Amino acid sequence: MSPGVGKTYEMLRAARRRKAEGGDVVVGVVETHGRKETESLLRGLEVMARAPIAYRDRALMEFDIDGALTRRPDLLLVDEYAHSNAPGSRHPKRWQDVEELLAAGIDVWTTLNVQHLESLSDVVLRITGVRQREAVPDSALSRADDIEVIDITPDELRKRLAEGKVYVPETARVASDNFFKVENLTALRELALRRAAQTVDDHLLAQLRERGVPGPWAASERILVLIGGDAMSASLVRTGRRMSDMMMDAPWSIAHVERPSGSRSDARSASRLSDAFKLAEQLGGRAVILSGDDIVRTVLDHAHRNNITQIVIGRTRGGRFSEWTGRALSAEILRRAQGVAIHVVTEGEPTPSEKQTVSGARAPLDWRGYFAGAGLIAGATGLALLLDALFDRVDLGVIYLAAVVAAGVLSGLRPALVAATLAFLVYNFLFLQPLYSFLIGSPTDVLTLVLFWGVALGTGVLAGRVREQAKAAQRRAAGVSALLAASQTLSAAGDRATTAQSLAEQAAAAAGGGAVV
Repeated sequence: MSPGVGKTYEMLRAARRRKAEGGDVVVGVVETHGRKETESLLRGLEVMARAPIAYRDRALMEFDIDGALTRRPDLLLVDEYAHSNAPGSRHPKRWQDVEELLAAGIDVWTTLNVQHLESLSDVVLRITGVRQREAVPDSALSRADDIEVIDITPDELRKRLAEGKVYVPETARVASDNFFKVENLTALRELALRRAAQTVDDHLLAQLRERGVPGPWAASERILVLIGGDAMSASLVRTGRRMSDMMMDAPWSIAHVERPSGSRSDARSASRLSDAFKLAEQLGGRAVILSGDDIVRTVLDHAHRNNITQIVIGRTRGGRFSEWTGRALSAEILRRAQGVAIHVVTEGEPTPSEKQTVSGARAPLDWRGYFAGAGLIAGATGLALLLDALFDRVDLGVIYLAAVVAAGVLSGLRPALVAATLAFLVYNFLFLQPLYSFLIGSPTDVLTLVLFWGVALGTGVLAGRVREQAKAAQRRAAGVSALLAASQTLSAAGDRATTAQSLAEQAAAAAGGGAVV
């Protein structure tokens, strides 16, 4: 938690119990800071001598790592994990000494104040106004086999401070008015408890994965917010942040699912997604883009892999038919989810300005694909008329089928559907009795025509999907290539001006416009 709570004292008490049980316990280095109660616990324990380090015409006494490696006890006590060693020592930091001891097979007990964790340095600075000079990487703490939190109330710690059990009286008065304020100690206490709980949770999840226990495991809450390119995106992101606050700052992320077989998002949807990702980053969330045609399965698989316990999804205004048939995304996730809580957020009534924006945001229809499909059907009709005049028995339906497939491959799904309908009508009009009429004279022709229309329609749909998937793959490949080029360009930049120019060029290429430094 902070200096003075009794970390070293408790470590020495536990060491004495271990020694009484017959363990080989050695004190490598302990800082008592003149506290008589702590010094008294050293009696009866083997304490290693410190090694002198020459620095600026004097000798600084530091932990003797070579002596510890030679002695090789079963358990070694190394106090003040974040301590910076004197210049000339083997390692700059004491936690690096501990890493070497662990690699040599020696168990180590050590002590650490929460404010010395690297990931919390900025948070501690904002809370206390004091920049910590000594820091320990979080990965070092994550590798600990056991963590014990030494915790007392802020009032009790300030009482110990006033009694001179932490610092000498003059230093204690200054500390009480600055670092040891009640609000600072309360915040540090909460940080220590949360960080210890997170580490324990990480260890538990690792063990469950090793044993193959299927997730999610609700040891702690993890929130996933699903967003699309609609107007609810920003609202859902804020909902995720509020849920995180209510669940003791639970980790949260947002996710968007791209469908390889789907059409590309319009500019407005892409802009909303970009804004939502930026908002999530500002609010402390993490963004991820998933890919899969089955949105529900993709989301649930991601949730199980990442131990998600809470899923937030929006329910936009739409027809009730989709709810009744189970095709609404929220209804389908509710039906198929197991072991995870689903939160459905409904969409509010749009303002008049939003209604006007939505009504005017539709992209203009590209008629070129439809004209191309009609041209292919016209070409197929000309070929069919020619073959019908030259031969007595020709399967003319195959010609129209090929034209519909070509329309799907070249122009996409919707032009393929229009081409299939047009082929249905032309084939009926020109080649089925009675000729030059949309009437069908034979029941057998009805079945033939319906089968042809169904095959043509299905083929056009599949061909259109393949085309859209190819376009999506090209977009992803182009994005990867652009990132690689940007990385190589930035790596080669030698100064700030070159870096700025490179960033401007990459931004201009990505946006398809110009950029000025």
